[in-house]
Amino acid sequence: MRTHERQVGSDSPGQSSRAVALSILLLSRRTDDALDDLLEQQAASVLQPRDRSLVMELVYGVLRRQETIDWRLDAVLAKPLHRLPAVVQMLLRLGAYQLLFLDRIPASAAVNETVRLAKSYAKQLRRDWSGLVNGVLRNLIRVPAPPFPDPAVHPARSLSVRYGIPEWLTERWLNRMGLEQAESACRASSTVPSVALRVNCNRLTREEFLERLRQAGVAAHPTAVSPVGVVLEKGQEVTSLPGFQEGDFYVEDEAAQLIPPILDPQPGETVLDACAAPGGKTTHLAALMGYRGTIYAVDRKTSRMDLLRHNCGRLGIQSVVPIVGDVRRPSEWCGMIARKVNLHGELPLFDRILVDAPCSGVGVLRRHPEAKWRKDSSAFVRHQKLQAEILASVASCLRPDGVLVYSACSTETEETAEVVHRFCEAYSGWMSESVAPWLPTPALPFVTIRGALSTMGNDCGMDGFYAARLRKK
Repeated sequence: MRTHERQVGSDSPGQSSRAVALSILLLSRRTDDALDDLLEQQAASVLQPRDRSLVMELVYGVLRRQETIDWRLDAVLAKPLHRLPAVVQMLLRLGAYQLLFLDRIPASAAVNETVRLAKSYAKQLRRDWSGLVNGVLRNLIRVPAPPFPDPAVHPARSLSVRYGIPEWLTERWLNRMGLEQAESACRASSTVPSVALRVNCNRLTREEFLERLRQAGVAAHPTAVSPVGVVLEKGQEVTSLPGFQEGDFYVEDEAAQLIPPILDPQPGETVLDACAAPGGKTTHLAALMGYRGTIYAVDRKTSRMDLLRHNCGRLGIQSVVPIVGDVRRPSEWCGMIARKVNLHGELPLFDRILVDAPCSGVGVLRRHPEAKWRKDSSAFVRHQKLQAEILASVASCLRPDGVLVYSACSTETEETAEVVHRFCEAYSGWMSESVAPWLPTPALPFVTIRGALSTMGNDCGMDGFYAARLRKK
């Protein structure tokens, strides 16, 4: 089962990358902060690039493979893993991940460094657990791996262990889709994502950008589905790529690149991006409009809107008007727009509206593996209420014959098709349209029988996204 990764032995003197990884893993259980943010906060103390890379590999690897790791550990533990202190649980996972999945880390280094880290927690835990950690990890090396659970007998458990997906979610997918499609969804949710870029076609063509990368020695290839995407063949710091400062590209998954063209914004129109930050789809909409017209970008978090402003600035976009406010409360943002365009108290009317709704993020679990262990099925109902409120609040702001696109990075019906269906039932005068005319040919297999876009369980290396197109009669 061990695969690849860097040749790494002991941590650099004075800079324990494993200790930093452990602290991030423990923090990820106590906070709702995104893993990227935790890494940025905690890994600053790790000065060497090689050690920072190890921190990222360990943190993401443990969380991606946790269900598999726990299954292997339970087979060599005298008592269930969950009965051990949280720090000891995570120490064992950290060591086990290196033994099971990182073949360029010597087994002796993986065990010894984890044992040394366990000793450093003896005072805090009021007990030295290093002996147990040492014994369990050495048993993991010595004892042959048990066979995976039989999918014919325990299908949910089998998928959970094989792909590192929580069992409540594999059970849900099995009930909804059957074994074959559920396994495809699990596989897509557990793969390590590539870095995809959206080319700023107002500055250069995709072919010209690929040539710039080739001249810089960066291996890349065109995306298979999106006509404006590029995939890097090896992970690297995107800020060092040619054209970053000039605004030649934006880092964005291929599936997300398919959403703005469904709205089909035209030059000179007035568009509302209702949940805009950090600006990926906002900037894509602006590019599709040739930077002519106005996009009002609303989001309720100031820090995230700062990211949107930064992204617009880097891409040279001046047609976006950022507004901080809760889109569910028009009084917080409509007034600002009305004052800008002298509406004298009237509600603004938009030609097109994009609602890229907050959701569970089940479609992007491979990018945010920490989310797997923070959610349960109750999250879908909570998000559905929020999504319905957002749609209701913007419905009156669309002009007659205007277009609204509802999208979410979720694969679950409560947050996708059900939201759209209930909205159309509750508000007369709205009709759904097939998204097919606005998709590139390679994306047509992802059009559902109801005419929406769903990339769930795709084998093209894309995230799981949903989008529906509605027209106001």
